[in-house]
Amino acid sequence: MWAKPTKQDLAKMPKLGETDKEGNATTIVQGHFFLEGNDWFVTEYDPVEELFYGFAILNSDYQMAEWGCISYQELKDLKMRGMFEVDYDKYWTKTEVQNVEKIKLGNGVY
Repeated sequence: MWAKPTKQDLAKMPKLGETDKEGNATTIVQGHFFLEGNDWFVTEYDPVEELFYGFAILNSDYQMAEWGCISYQELKDLKMRGMFEVDYDKYWTKTEVQNVEKIKLGNGVY
């Protein structure tokens, strides 16, 4: 993984189960990971299990995009074509789910 969230970034995220979970329009997206046509928008984090909860869009496939758990270790290990790695959006501004265009395109707002 190229850019990673800081320990402070992770500590500020709600713990798993603390938010309204999937699709709630006003749930705050805490962070964004990306790699080519793949996006992971995270709303919660479990520091013990190193699991995020969020919305995943893989290979720009908005029809199959979904809410669920995302392994931080798997994000760190993921490489595409042997050289491209997942990146953490250091410039992400926390915002409500309803304001993230890609989540709306994937029908992830209820």
